[in-house]
Amino acid sequence: MNHYLSIALELTSGFVFLFLMTKMQGKTQFSQITPFDFISAIILGELVGNAIYDQEVKIDEIAFAVALWGILVYVTEMITQKFLRSRKSLEGEPNIVIRNGKIKYDALKKAKLDINQLQSLVRQQGYFSLREIEFAIIEMNGMVSVLPKADYDLPKNSDMKIKTKDPSLPINMILDGEVIHANLQEAGLDEQWLKRELEKQKIQHFKDVLFAEWKQNEQLFVQEYDIRS
Repeated sequence: MNHYLSIALELTSGFVFLFLMTKMQGKTQFSQITPFDFISAIILGELVGNAIYDQEVKIDEIAFAVALWGILVYVTEMITQKFLRSRKSLEGEPNIVIRNGKIKYDALKKAKLDINQLQSLVRQQGYFSLREIEFAIIEMNGMVSVLPKADYDLPKNSDMKIKTKDPSLPINMILDGEVIHANLQEAGLDEQWLKRELEKQKIQHFKDVLFAEWKQNEQLFVQEYDIRS
């Protein structure tokens, strides 16, 4: 009886510790699981699972192990928030696997996907032919985001006999106060252009910008840091 009581006590304690750590780590553990988050969840579950069936492990040791792992995860999350360059190695990055209606084979290989898997992911978004896709992006959590060609968007403009232009992909120009020079170069733009666009919106410094997105033939979309937060 004491053995079952001990298991119940350790299981309850582990449940409480894991619940608290999950709350501290935020909703990304559920809605946007990255490879790092997946490893974190496995390790935490393993720590508690082993502790339940190892009679030599005490509750305070479970608490210490979960707390230490939680601290390591928290520090890593802080690093990715503070240092933009660390996100690629720690969280990964989205891969554009279809650009302007053409499949990018190199990007597909980098994402460890084949054509059949790509088609399956696209079908889950409601598009049953790759010819309908203008852009497809494999996100960090393995899901695909799809931007369809104008004729296949809903409602289908071709059905309504409306003349359309194919959509363009929005490009991030500034993230967390840092200019994404590779994206600027890809769009055929430079920092001087970016400065002029920010000055039109009465913004003087890149570091004041939380997020800036550019889309062809549209004004630069800018979100400044909210000083109230």
